[in-house]
Amino acid sequence: MKNLKRNIVVTLFLICASALMSAQQHITNFGIVDTNKVYEHFFKNSSAIKVYEQKKNDMQKEVNKKTEELKKLKEKKDQCEELGDKDGAAKIQTQIREKTEYLKDYTTTKNLELQNLKKSLTESNDFYIKLSKTIKRVAENEGLSMVLSLQGESAILWYSSSVDITDKVIKELEK
Repeated sequence: MKNLKRNIVVTLFLICASALMSAQQHITNFGIVDTNKVYEHFFKNSSAIKVYEQKKNDMQKEVNKKTEELKKLKEKKDQCEELGDKDGAAKIQTQIREKTEYLKDYTTTKNLELQNLKKSLTESNDFYIKLSKTIKRVAENEGLSMVLSLQGESAILWYSSSVDITDKVIKELEK
């Protein structure tokens, strides 16, 4: 009876181990590349990136300036209301509305310009071809069957840092 139980346990163990090994053979290995990090690493000292960063800083300064103006107008409007100057408060409210609309349009336009500029920087054909070949080589060396970009259309909700090959891609590109 004891031998029968032991044989059943051993058989079940072997079946489970076999199933586990079979399942492991069907697991797909994925790699993750943070393409923004790769682009920043290779383009950070280029004149095009410096122009992009300057435009970005100029935009932020303008937004800060206009936001401060709006804050002061709001304070001025509140003072008019406290003094009972409804006409003055109404005029200032009109200015606030106009400046808010300007700021909204300005930020939308500038953000679009910055996005287009960044897109043109990251879509350099020669670099893209070299990057694609490098990702393929690193992925094959790592035994990966798929590499996803963190910036791609597909959302990645979780990943283990052990599959991130970004730094290896950067090292390979530097060779």
